[in-house]
Amino acid sequence: MPTISINRKDFEQLIGQPATDEQIADWLPLVKGELKEQDSKTGELRIELQDSNRPDLWSCEGIARQIRLKLAGAVSPYPFFKSTRRPTRRLLVSPGLEHVRPYVAACTAVGYAVTDEGLAQLIQVQEKLSDIFGRKRHTVSIGLYRLSQIEFPVHYDLVKQDEARFTPLGFEQTMSLSEILTVHPKGLEYGPILAGHELVPLLRDKAGRVLSLPPIINSREVGEVRVEDRELFVEVTGTDLSMAILTLNILAVNLADRGATIEPVEVDYPSATSLGRAVQTPLDFGKLQSIPIKTIETALGQTLDAKTIQSALRSYGYEVSAVRNKLSVKPPPYRNDLMHTVDVAEDVAISLGYERFEPEMPTQFTVGSLSRLEQVSDKIRDLMVGFGFQEIISNILASRLELVERMRLAGSEWDRLVEVENVMSQSYACLRQWITPSLLRVEAASSRAFYPHRLFEVGEVVIPDPTDVMGSRTCTALGVLIAHAGANFSEVHSCLDLLLFYLNQPYTLEPMNHPSFLEGRVGRIESKGRTLGLIGELHPETLEHWQVSLPAAAFQLEVDALAEEHKS
Repeated sequence: MPTISINRKDFEQLIGQPATDEQIADWLPLVKGELKEQDSKTGELRIELQDSNRPDLWSCEGIARQIRLKLAGAVSPYPFFKSTRRPTRRLLVSPGLEHVRPYVAACTAVGYAVTDEGLAQLIQVQEKLSDIFGRKRHTVSIGLYRLSQIEFPVHYDLVKQDEARFTPLGFEQTMSLSEILTVHPKGLEYGPILAGHELVPLLRDKAGRVLSLPPIINSREVGEVRVEDRELFVEVTGTDLSMAILTLNILAVNLADRGATIEPVEVDYPSATSLGRAVQTPLDFGKLQSIPIKTIETALGQTLDAKTIQSALRSYGYEVSAVRNKLSVKPPPYRNDLMHTVDVAEDVAISLGYERFEPEMPTQFTVGSLSRLEQVSDKIRDLMVGFGFQEIISNILASRLELVERMRLAGSEWDRLVEVENVMSQSYACLRQWITPSLLRVEAASSRAFYPHRLFEVGEVVIPDPTDVMGSRTCTALGVLIAHAGANFSEVHSCLDLLLFYLNQPYTLEPMNHPSFLEGRVGRIESKGRTLGLIGELHPETLEHWQVSLPAAAFQLEVDALAEEHKS
């Protein structure tokens, strides 16, 4: 979860009043936040936010805005979202960018003299939004510039890597785009985003002055914002139009909260987007939703009148009106996280305060017990520990790099994963389909521990299954790994044989081919006509991908199948 640093004096100025420690503690539940640390000398507060779906809160301005709304009991107006006149400034998008980085949103902010605290927050929110919300700049990246040095219209072009030169932030000499991608620290870190493209995106103004190489680095001449700057140009490029606009909306309201006057910019695309060819940004793309009052009452388990719900939602930033037994609600333009009516009900509860709701004791009491699956899982854990193995517990989420590419499964029949849509981080973009990569991750970090290494995990995996109504099935599996200089098939087979003996489970091994294992040293574990798992010696290339220096052998079993056998 995001943890942000804010300056207490800056925070109080944005709220509009001094705040005691007790008041701050009382306010933080409004943003699902918790004060983790505070430094009385510097005034720094470190706040951990428990909701990763609200990127508008990842700054001092965002937290202060939500609290200020509650204290005022009304929505803060942001007139630039409702501007009816055509913007005087334009940003022109060149053809071909739809294959590289197609979308851009922009605005100007004038009248706010950047302070030390304000600049620190600009940098922090830029990093948080780009790295977390923007998946390390893959989906969204942000640029801030000194407006006075820019001549409009700004051009978002696609150019050859030797076609332009500029001085990037952090350097004093001009460099070509190819040099920036191969030499500059940011180029080395984010250059892979543009890998495989001969032409790369470039932002430059009417006079040809380079603003930045998105999503890598700004120009030092135009893109180095300093304290006391009063005129800013803000842009967001990305691969998702709604995410780019939402990010710009957040930056725009943050600057408006500090006193800046926001002027929209018209973005002209070479072909139609989902919002048309000419898109004015910032843009309020929220839509009214009709929600029965009964739905909110049912979700919260308490009878609430329409006036109470309206007041709670207004003081949380919503536009809301009531007609008979229904509410017409619209979230603020800097939010796009509502997926269900329950999300609105949750905001009602947060705004009213959870302490308002009286707890109810259960009216029925039952005696709980472990399921058969968990009983078998616990027995397996006991047996594996008795065999001299160490248990690990790892995340069910991983990356495609770990689950497929490092396991040599790309292009094979095992190259199918359940992927998370709109993830915050590519490191946790997929649900693991087997446990062996999780074991190898631990093994790769354990090279200094005494050998032999004997690891196991009993945990959930998600297997793609087109016959299932959900398109996949979740089951519990056992993964086992042995690593040392003499690790081989026979050793890991003896562990499998001993385990299934104590589980009273007959089995046979059938030869098979699997890219992760050595050919001729991998087998399918079968019992009563059903496949329970696989076993084998890991292929040297697999181990090399993980930087594991010694031989390793592994097996995996489906615990659900074993539990069913024991039940019968």
